[in-house]
Amino acid sequence: MALSCFPGFESVTCSEDSGNATAHLAMHHINEHHDHGYKFRLNEIQGNKVEKVGEGCDVTLQLDLLETVCHTVNPKNFEDCEIREEINQQVMANCTVMVTVGTGDAKITKYECDTQQVKSNVEMIRICPDCPILIPLNSPEGLKSVNEAVKEFNKNNSNQHYYTLQEVGRIRSGYMMMAGMSYYAEFALVETNCPMGSRIIPEACKPLCPDRARHAFCRSSYSSGNGLHSVECEFYPPLNTTALGPGEQEPICRHSPIPYGRPPYASGEGHPPHAGDGGHPPHGRDKGHPPHAGDGRTSSPCRRWRTSSPCPW
Repeated sequence: MALSCFPGFESVTCSEDSGNATAHLAMHHINEHHDHGYKFRLNEIQGNKVEKVGEGCDVTLQLDLLETVCHTVNPKNFEDCEIREEINQQVMANCTVMVTVGTGDAKITKYECDTQQVKSNVEMIRICPDCPILIPLNSPEGLKSVNEAVKEFNKNNSNQHYYTLQEVGRIRSGYMMMAGMSYYAEFALVETNCPMGSRIIPEACKPLCPDRARHAFCRSSYSSGNGLHSVECEFYPPLNTTALGPGEQEPICRHSPIPYGRPPYASGEGHPPHAGDGGHPPHGRDKGHPPHAGDGRTSSPCRRWRTSSPCPW
């Protein structure tokens, strides 16, 4: 991503004092290419190494990021998103970012991030014994709670089309007297091509193209004893609102399978911000999502991502 990709950015130079500007560019690049899980904000610049190369330089940044509460389907600028509170099990990312600076130009050439929970499940239990903890995104009971919430969501007749599950962001669980195990999930939904009320079961419907679909981000609560308790959702409009012409049908887009099992921060599966080699988004191809649990560290996916694409669009 070149500096020219984002007009109005503070100039990035080869000066040691340019670390903040370079980090600002890096954060926009990372969030622009991070297409799973949640957006991140800069917590601290841990390192800023500048190496002269000809008339320019190569810069290596070491950045500490913190996960926000904004899912990537949320159009809000990451800088306006709230950082997740510690009691809700924060997730952090450690990123190495490579930047090439030339005359009047700076571009991100590569970055790699590893994510993990700020505090493990064991540590959280010591701090708050009664608080729910993160569990793996592929937890059968956790996914059951999500599926029940999606079914309830699609009973809403005010929607024009059915929605389908795009991604599970995180699931926390805890035991409650009288209700049994309770599950608190966050997940993203995408609008499909099936009109509300059609005879096609929602699970068989195809998502609309990402830029033409409405999205929803939902939070649900469910217990083994009482079933689904609540589903609350935020809706986001499509990016492309161009009306179809007479007789014109919605374009068909290819979609990746639903990424169940990748918590944003799990342990050892590498998750958030990254993309794959060859210019994929931060989590473009990898399997990482929210941190997950499993070894006591998680349920939010843990991941690793990397990218090496300048201005891929």
